[in-house]
Order: sequence, then C-alpha cells, then structure tokens
Amino acid sequence: MKLGFVSAILADQPFEALIDIAAAEGFACVEALCWPAGKAERRYAGVTHIDVTNLTQGRADSVNALCRDRGVDLSALGYYPNILAADPQESAHCIEHLKKVIQAARLLGLSTVNTFIGADHRRNIEENLSSFEKTWPDIIRLAEGEGIRIAIENCPMLFSFDEWPGGKNLAYSPAIWRRMFEYIPSASFGLNYDPSHFIWQFIDYIRPIHEFRDRIFHVHAKDLKIDRARLADEGILSLGWSTPKIPGYGAVDWGAFFSALSDIAYDGPVCVEVEDRSFEDSLEARIHSLRISKKILSPYL
Repeated sequence: MKLGFVSAILADQPFEALIDIAAAEGFACVEALCWPAGKAERRYAGVTHIDVTNLTQGRADSVNALCRDRGVDLSALGYYPNILAADPQESAHCIEHLKKVIQAARLLGLSTVNTFIGADHRRNIEENLSSFEKTWPDIIRLAEGEGIRIAIENCPMLFSFDEWPGGKNLAYSPAIWRRMFEYIPSASFGLNYDPSHFIWQFIDYIRPIHEFRDRIFHVHAKDLKIDRARLADEGILSLGWSTPKIPGYGAVDWGAFFSALSDIAYDGPVCVEVEDRSFEDSLEARIHSLRISKKILSPYL
C-alpha cells in the first residue's frame, strides 16, 4: 500500500507546489482533483490541479516527468459531481466532463478515476437506480475502452436539509452496491472505499471489505467524530452530530481497518482526505494535518 492524500486540502496551491509538498512530507502519492475550472458549488469541490479540458499528451508527459523527479505518484484523478442530477443540463455537463477526466487518465498512464454515482435526492432508491441503469453503462464502456477503472466513493452527500432525504450520491451502502455491480458487472467498475461515511450511517465499515474485495480500487483515509450528547438529544433524523476529522481523531479503528485490507491483500493507494475544519486556518495548519495523519497511519502501512 502507498500512503498519499487528496489534493483538495491544498486547493490554493498550483500543481507543482502540491507535488513539492507531498515529496517534502514523505507521501508516496497524490489523488489529483480535476474539476472544471471555475467557482466551486460546495466545499472541497471546484479544485483543478490538472486541467483535463486542455490536457495534451505533451502536458501529460510534463506532469509525469515532474512526479518522477519528485518521487510522487498520482494515485488517481478525482472528480466528484452529481452525474444523476435532477437538472438534465447539469447532468449532461457532469457526464461530459467525467469523460474528459477518463481520457486524461489514459494520457497520464493512470489506471483509476474516482467519482460519485450521483442521485436526485428527491427521488427514492428505485427511481435513482433506474436513472443509474440508463446513464452509467455508457460511461463504463468508455472507461473500459480507455483502460481505466472507475472507483465510486461511498459518501451519501447528505450534509444539509437542502439534500434531504436521499442525499446526492446513490452508492452509499453495500445493499445498493450489490445491485449496481449486478447490473454492471464490469471489472472496470468498483469502489473508492472510505470508512468514515459508514460510521454515521451505523453501517459496519469492516465487513464490506471482505465481500467487495475485488471491487476496492482505491481507499480514502478520513475519520469521523460523533457528538453523542447531541445525537441523544436530537436523534438520527437531525444533522450536525457527526464531524469529519483527520485519521486518529475520530471513531475509526485504523488497526482493524488495515488488518481487513491486509486480509484481502489490498495493495493500492490509501489517500488521506482532510475535511477537518480544525486545520483550515492556514497553509501551515493544513500541512500540519497531513503530517499528523501520516504519523498516525504510517505504522499500519
């Protein structure tokens, strides 16, 4: 396994500086985010460390040369929009850009693109699965043709009552994964596995590792803290009683987690995803969050 981090936490740094920081802090890889250039619609979105719209083979070669020189690999390209958005124009725009990310991954010689399935939060699971079945086969066929694997992150994308009740990413539970992979059994279709998203859903984050061992292409290392007093007072139908934290500062049992990954002989990237507001005051604080995360996780790798 290689330890890296997701580039969103260094959104204000150009690509070369991002790789320099990764090298200086001893990280082996980085997941480079590839949103369309422009204003972000939410936190940690809109980050463009590699502009896939204008990527040529020459530019891709320069990116790879820089990474080789610094000794830092790209674990994957990341783009996390709502592919199944209710607005057809938004959905079409997201699909078009995702296809560019897939093609860019081929130019860079990578194997993996991380993303979301998406969802219309006002529709139920069956309705969203119907949309998935119409939309995603074409995307996966393109990925197969380009030699790229699609890794779906398991975040429900439910952070506010604007996304209530279903969230904006269908692929949040093992029960739904089974149906997705039954409909699209392609070996190019799998998971970007993040244990933190299971904790606030009260889903076992260890057991699915064994069942979906052949589908885990990429791993995010993020922790989560539950405010038990607020949960006891407001109940699970409220929001705000769970908080993303850096590894070691929340409820994930990292020893058990890495034990399970070793059981299935997972040998891919593990990228720290910093979404901890306690470390966002400055660039120094954000780098410090990566440094702490590395100290916590390195013994397991």
